[in-house]
Amino acid sequence: MAIIITDECINCGACEPECPNTAIYEGADDWRYKDGTSLSGKVVLTNGTEVDADEAQEPVSDEIYYIVPDKCTECKGFHDEPQCAAVCPVDCCVPDDDHVETEEELLAKQRFMHPEG
Repeated sequence: MAIIITDECINCGACEPECPNTAIYEGADDWRYKDGTSLSGKVVLTNGTEVDADEAQEPVSDEIYYIVPDKCTECKGFHDEPQCAAVCPVDCCVPDDDHVETEEELLAKQRFMHPEG
């Protein structure tokens, strides 16, 4: 499953540079599938959705840091634990029950975004 940042977030920004998928953004910032990945142009995501990786997407939150579920792999393929949760001083990076994925699905998503790794 993906990780979510709860509204207890103090906007310290400690989590953002730790994400190997560039799935964490500051509140109100647009995001792109290509950010921090090998994705470019029109792509079909592992969930079957077709997107333009270069196109700016609407922020998930306007007030606090947020994690894009389609880009979050819980750091599978990179680390033993989610790095955002490991560095969060207020423990607001928690599993997102609305985006449950198996370890195989998370690893497939990681390989899709980073085929060179």
